[in-house]
Amino acid sequence: MFHQIPNKELEQNAIQMIADRWFLIATGTKEKYNMMTGAWGALGEMWGKDIAAVVIRPTRYTYELMEENETFTISVLPEEINKVVHAVCGSQSGRDIDKTAATGLTPIFEESVYFEQAEIVLVCRKLYADDMKSENFI
Repeated sequence: MFHQIPNKELEQNAIQMIADRWFLIATGTKEKYNMMTGAWGALGEMWGKDIAAVVIRPTRYTYELMEENETFTISVLPEEINKVVHAVCGSQSGRDIDKTAATGLTPIFEESVYFEQAEIVLVCRKLYADDMKSENFI
């Protein structure tokens, strides 16, 4: 169903994908996983590696699961289901509801969790994590 392509061969505009289409950040195992809407991030290169930078608040359930797992995914969904998924995954906590049931998404578990309905899936391994500190904002 999916096939691997190098990041540099992505035909989609990465900025538009992130800013206009949103995406789902997901992590976990078959036994315990969660996904959340992402609208902040970046794709690029750092230290000679393709990178995806995501920002997750420490209060989010996904943050807790990101701390427990080494991999995560970024799923870009078709526009026709994007708003429905965003309404659930951008405002509900996976601690409180089953987001998979609420959205109708079909999870696939390989290196991490992603969704059958996705048009693009980026499978990511954590490379660096740090807290954003208010005193460092200019």
